[in-house]
Amino acid sequence: MNVQVVTAPDGEVLWLSPAPPGRCHDLTAARAHRIIRICERQGVPILADRAYIGAGAWVTTPARRPARGELALTQQTVNRALSKARAPVERGVARLKSWWIFRRARCSPHQMTSIAKTVLTLERQR
Repeated sequence: MNVQVVTAPDGEVLWLSPAPPGRCHDLTAARAHRIIRICERQGVPILADRAYIGAGAWVTTPARRPARGELALTQQTVNRALSKARAPVERGVARLKSWWIFRRARCSPHQMTSIAKTVLTLERQR
C-alpha cells in the first residue's frame, strides 16, 4: 500500500491520499494526487526523502552519494540538516504505521483508503 501523507512541520498528519492499486512508486503517487503542484501553488515548501529525487525544484531532497565517491562536507551538512528537519514528520508517519491494521491488512485499495482515514480521525482524537 502506498498512501501519501502530508504532515505539518511538527509531524501532525494533515492529509492522507487514497491508496492506489498495485505497486506504485512514491513520486508517481505524489504526481497522481497533484501534491507537488498544489504545494507549489500555495507556496508550501516540500521536504522529502530520496524517493522524490527528480520531483522538481520545489521539492528538497537529500543529495545522493556519487558513484565511487563521497559527498562533499557541505552536502553532508545539508543532508543532516534536512534529516533533522524531517524527523518530526517521520515520527508522525511512524505513529500511523504503529497501528496493527497497516501491518496485517490484505484488502482492496478502496477499503484501505477508508481504514487509513478512520485511523487519521482516531489519531486526531488522542
